[in-house]
Amino acid sequence: MPDGKKDAKSIAVTEHKLSIAECAAKYSVSVNETKPQNSQGLTAAEAAKRLLEYGPNCLTPPKKRHWILRFLDILSGLFNVMLIVSGVACYILLGINYAANYQNTYLGAILIGVAFMNASIEFYQQQKSAAILESFLNMIPAQCYVIRDSQTQQISAKDLVLGDIVVIRSGDKIPADVFILAATDLKVDNSSLTGEAEPQERSNKNSHDNPLEATNIAFNSTMAVTGNGYGLVIRTGDNTMIGQIASLTANEERRESPLSVEIDHFVKLIALIAGITAIVFFAVAMTVKNQGISNSLNFAIGTFVGFVPEGLPATVTMLLTIAAARMAKRQVLCKDLQGVETLGAITLLATDKTGTLTRNQMTLTFLWTGLKLYYAQNLPQGSAEAQIAKQFELKDSAATEELLHAAAINPTAKFTSKEGPIATREVLGDATEAGLIRFAALKLPNYDTALDTYPKVFEIPFNSTNKWAMTIHKKKHATGSLMLYIKGAPERVLKICKTIHDGTQAVPLTAEHNAQFEEMYTLFASKGHRVLAFACLALPESEFPANFEFKKDPINYPTSDFTFLGLTSLEDPPKHGVREAIGKCRAAGIRVMMVTGDHPLTAEAIGRKINLMLTDTKALVAKKRGVSESQVPESEVHAIVIHGDTIDGLTDSDWENIFSKDEIIFARTSPKHKLDIVKRAQSRGHIVGVTGDGVNDSPALKKADLGISMNISGSDVSKEAAAMILLDDNFASAVSGIEEGRLIFQNLKKSVQYVITHTMPEVWANLFYIIIPLPLPLSSILILVVDLGFELFIALSYAWDVSENPAGLMKLPPRKPVTPESIERLYRRRALDIAENNGKDLDEQELSVLTKFGKAIKKPFTKRFWSEAFEKNEDEVLIDWDVLSYAYVEAGSIETIGCLACFFFAMWYHYGITPYETYQFGGNWGLSGNDYNITTGNSIRYVSVDAQNDALTFGQSAFYLGLMFQQCFNHFICKARLSNPWGPFMFQNKYSFLGIFVGGIFSLLIVYIPPVNVAFLTNWRLTPYTWLIGMASGVVLYLYAIIRILIKRHFSPIKFTEDIPGLQMFPTRWSTGGK
Repeated sequence: MPDGKKDAKSIAVTEHKLSIAECAAKYSVSVNETKPQNSQGLTAAEAAKRLLEYGPNCLTPPKKRHWILRFLDILSGLFNVMLIVSGVACYILLGINYAANYQNTYLGAILIGVAFMNASIEFYQQQKSAAILESFLNMIPAQCYVIRDSQTQQISAKDLVLGDIVVIRSGDKIPADVFILAATDLKVDNSSLTGEAEPQERSNKNSHDNPLEATNIAFNSTMAVTGNGYGLVIRTGDNTMIGQIASLTANEERRESPLSVEIDHFVKLIALIAGITAIVFFAVAMTVKNQGISNSLNFAIGTFVGFVPEGLPATVTMLLTIAAARMAKRQVLCKDLQGVETLGAITLLATDKTGTLTRNQMTLTFLWTGLKLYYAQNLPQGSAEAQIAKQFELKDSAATEELLHAAAINPTAKFTSKEGPIATREVLGDATEAGLIRFAALKLPNYDTALDTYPKVFEIPFNSTNKWAMTIHKKKHATGSLMLYIKGAPERVLKICKTIHDGTQAVPLTAEHNAQFEEMYTLFASKGHRVLAFACLALPESEFPANFEFKKDPINYPTSDFTFLGLTSLEDPPKHGVREAIGKCRAAGIRVMMVTGDHPLTAEAIGRKINLMLTDTKALVAKKRGVSESQVPESEVHAIVIHGDTIDGLTDSDWENIFSKDEIIFARTSPKHKLDIVKRAQSRGHIVGVTGDGVNDSPALKKADLGISMNISGSDVSKEAAAMILLDDNFASAVSGIEEGRLIFQNLKKSVQYVITHTMPEVWANLFYIIIPLPLPLSSILILVVDLGFELFIALSYAWDVSENPAGLMKLPPRKPVTPESIERLYRRRALDIAENNGKDLDEQELSVLTKFGKAIKKPFTKRFWSEAFEKNEDEVLIDWDVLSYAYVEAGSIETIGCLACFFFAMWYHYGITPYETYQFGGNWGLSGNDYNITTGNSIRYVSVDAQNDALTFGQSAFYLGLMFQQCFNHFICKARLSNPWGPFMFQNKYSFLGIFVGGIFSLLIVYIPPVNVAFLTNWRLTPYTWLIGMASGVVLYLYAIIRILIKRHFSPIKFTEDIPGLQMFPTRWSTGGK
């Protein structure tokens, strides 16, 4: 017995080279070679022993981290750690001096609570997505029939062991990898493993070296579409081909999403600036200003809290959550929230063909009969075929009707039900046969009763020797009552024909007819279609009466002199809306690449129908010019088709040449090839999206920046590996998702720009407190109320913002475009990384946590960090220098001035305290013994400590509300990313007004509800006149923003992608979402 233990590195299949006896001996089982149904099989005791030794026949589920550890992973993010540390510091201060720091009771709890809130929101979304995925996976254990102890019995597929003899019937899913002992007309659907739409024949004979192409091996999870047979189990569980592919998937890790990387960089930058600022000014407060440790530490915490936008993680998570819910309504399920934005950022979309771009349903396309060419499906206007073909009509000639009868009553496939529309009925049988009967059922009015009207009396099934199938039916004609129909390989069928139907009658076959046949056959084959030929013979009553008994041995049926009826061409057609969807992707600057296991001709033919390949390959260019391929310069070729057999031998320069093309198709690829292609694309800086539904797509789905699986046709392995699932299996839904992803990025950027703008007034409030010093204009607890109060409500409303320019959104280039300059920059930086790692090309995931932490701390203090930070590039990141300049310098300064104006006005209005007084006495404001007198003319004004503290509550309340009113104006300013800050789009989002209303009410409650004043040290008697100052400053900010945007648009206009000539964009209800 061979070792059945899992060995991910040694998974070779060699049984296909063995004889039946050798294979049976290898697995120590008794097999009857001539009649496998009479085999003894394993004994029950031996089967139980092997099951105990090798384990159940099921895939090991991917390891799942305990939910507590996953929650702690999120909680331990740098942002949350900063908040927790600040909260703990508040309680340390509380222990040092409770009376002076009693507000820290609330402040510390809020800071720590916010960290847990941020983590909880993100964790909840992850759990919710995981739960939805579980509901999609097939949890019903499969059953199968085996021969044990000479008896056929039904068992659970997971109880199969090596050496079991499995009974295979039409419609069964193969339960393990099996060696075929015997088969009758057996065909299996390998599309989930190899991507081939056409079912593959299986028998106990084999002449192939490649196990995936071996005809005597059937693999786990493939479907027996026709015929029956017996198989010997040679691989179970993780050792099956599907298990090996799943192990490839488990060994791959997905890169961090672009959004995660950018937010992480921003948080580190803010933490660095906030930490350095807090430490420096803590030292200044302690030494220069002679503040005590309590005041100095309070100030440091205030500065730190001011710099850190506490509500940002919650805002980003909630915006992504809302966007994910909206995408779910468009049939796109996001397992990972970051995937929502990643979909909008992809630069290259590598897609499988079968089941993703095509329907995985063979469909009749052309018919050539009666010496005329007919089309069965609609053709694009102006196409070459539309000029020479006509729409198929049943009554067009005698030949069309006869051919359709041959297709209707000759097949081995059948509908499982006669209910419902023909296009959606389930078919049991070969995909090609299914395409024939669907078309026949649509065209023949009496299809459902045809088999009863013309009963079958004799049949020769299709076999690899004859390459044709024959049936004889009771069907009356002029010379008798029996009609013979034959279908099969065109060249074989034509060879046994003597006449051809010209549409009226049978006429002798001539050289001219043969030339027409060759022309049509070549036309269909060049499109990658499956071509079948049909012939018939009206059996004369004199030789074959109605009760004639036909026999296979000895042969007593006609084998030649048939009448050739014509050709049919079938293809696995593109799904509705795919052509327009790919066109939209390409117009958006996204390169779409096909990676399939199917034949290159078939892949290229489909690619040319769906906007994926518009220009000529080198072979086509050479053919048109009448020269050899070597004479065609690479610079003149923009399309390429790569055969999988050549992939392993490609050099780095070959890969560079391939990815330099605009239109790429990889055909006959294995799962490992697909994985290599994704890695190669990522190494050039591409953000790669991969779509697929088969097991063979899973490793690439896992490795891609965004794996997109199909729900209905997708395998469980592919759904598990993917980060996103198309619920309706519609590729066009992915493009809707790209549009949604781009919109959410724009909205995220607006939201972040809006949120971080308010940090500068908060930071300056604390800096003025220690530098000038002023009385503290805004307390730490009010900073938190800003960040987690009105700011959160208003920032969240951006999630529902409509696109400023819906047409322009999908004409923008990807935000991280891959250009020759970006590739050169990436390679240069990679070379520097290798030099820094002592010549080793280390992946980030290979480094230890401590090493990564050390590199992260050291990085900002290196020359390379700052030179790369300011290096010019084409990327658009979430938080760029434009956003930082606007938020921290321009708008931040205007808002700071506006808030200080409110602060000084409130103190003057309520207590007559001037700005000069706050400067003169601010160092000890409100402290015991700091009473002072102010002489104005002949009057003396006494200001007690209690009055100072009360005046400060007015000032802080005014500063807080002034910031709120200015941010309301800023909210609308930040909406203008692609256009000017005016126009209808500014007011289309009703949630903007709801957010401002709720945020405004919240802010007013903080100030004007007396009991709340106790916790937040605000004052309900604040005059509404201060509101006007905040509003006036907001108007100034708005006018400044208009001037700024006009200048920016003039000197740096928005760049859109160039039009691609030849795109076929004919909107349909599938490509427009039914609109």
